[in-house]
Amino acid sequence: MIQPVTPDYAALEGAPVSTTPFAHVIVPHFIGRADLHALGASLPVIRSGGSFPPQALGLSPLMARLVTELEGPRLRGLIGRKFGLELDTAPTMLTLRGRTRARDGRIHRDSDSKRVTVLLYLNAATEGDAWSRHEGCLRLLRGPDDLEDFEAEVPPVNGTLLVFPNGPDTWHGHRQYVGPRYTIQLNYMTNDARARNELRRHRLSALTKRLPWVA
Repeated sequence: MIQPVTPDYAALEGAPVSTTPFAHVIVPHFIGRADLHALGASLPVIRSGGSFPPQALGLSPLMARLVTELEGPRLRGLIGRKFGLELDTAPTMLTLRGRTRARDGRIHRDSDSKRVTVLLYLNAATEGDAWSRHEGCLRLLRGPDDLEDFEAEVPPVNGTLLVFPNGPDTWHGHRQYVGPRYTIQLNYMTNDARARNELRRHRLSALTKRLPWVA
């Protein structure tokens, strides 16, 4: 029997909301070390950049259970209470990324159809790795013009969780990094036509993304 991954919901509940440069919560080790090690051994091989819906990947049972857990009511409720948002009826969109390209990480803010962005990093940290050189570490920026003008930097390692409601000033990006970088992105969406269109594109991509890009 597969032992499911148990996120550290208590750590999320107790984590303070930082307000600069915009409202966000960072939870180190939201996925504990033992669970992260088990997940690392069962991550799908993703040979190209871009985001992949879970349906387009041959997820292991362990990863599939984690995806189901993240889309469940417990995380939704905690995030809603943390930021004072009503998310009970918000549609969800979840994707996985496994590889970062040279063009990734440019300064941007997420689309208006995404009410909340949730990022979960599944990479292990090792001494002297790219993360310790600040490559591929997500920066929460004070504005849209300068990647070095950041308030917080989040290395994409050790089961760290980052959550922020989307808004007009939620600029973020990272220094160039090329290579493996596993991230689960979960979004709570709006209920308008823009979100419905994005969700339709998401479902279509699940049908069209095939080997050899994933294995």
